[in-house]
Amino acid sequence: MSRRSFEITPELMLRAYRAGLFPMAETRRGERLYWLDPELRGVLPLERFHVPRRLLRTVRSERFEVAADTDFAGTVRGCAAAMPGREDTWINGEIERLFLELHRLGYAHSVECRDGSSLVGGLYGVALGGAFFGESMFSGARDASKVALVHLVARLRLGGFRLLDTQFVTAHLAQFGAAEVPRERYRRRLADALERPAEWLSAPDPALLDAEIRALGEH
Repeated sequence: MSRRSFEITPELMLRAYRAGLFPMAETRRGERLYWLDPELRGVLPLERFHVPRRLLRTVRSERFEVAADTDFAGTVRGCAAAMPGREDTWINGEIERLFLELHRLGYAHSVECRDGSSLVGGLYGVALGGAFFGESMFSGARDASKVALVHLVARLRLGGFRLLDTQFVTAHLAQFGAAEVPRERYRRRLADALERPAEWLSAPDPALLDAEIRALGEH
């Protein structure tokens, strides 16, 4: 982990992701950004992702209206906000600014869950080649972030992605099969994924998306 001593631009961010690095701030109000390159990297295998039956019923019940890239800024704000059990976050003002610019450039994407008109959960990350770098997620309603994750994985599989980088492994992600891999193995997988053609699908065919979600529940 190294301390930032120069301006971080969107272009530098993309170069860093391609090299296996990612930035974080110490706190929500902190001014410093750090480059992280952990010895063990969290990866969620797209080919082995499994949706438990109860969650699959929630996903397919249409309890939430799920969309992608319709409120990227709101999703980042939701991820940055303090919540019970998460009094602080690593997303400061500069992180927000950089990701909003990456979204404008077509590299950063979000998946959002709404209950009526309210944004109640979601996640965001960066897509490069066949790699998706998951940054953060939030949930203001039961299962909202899990539903967003299921929709993310379905979109990535439909779009031909090969790698879903979660940075770290949490209990929330471990239940879906996330695991830690050594840095060198991660870099090999990253290099392979970056060379693979893939397409981010903000609005995939609903029938194909539903079929992919059902298939996730059969693994």
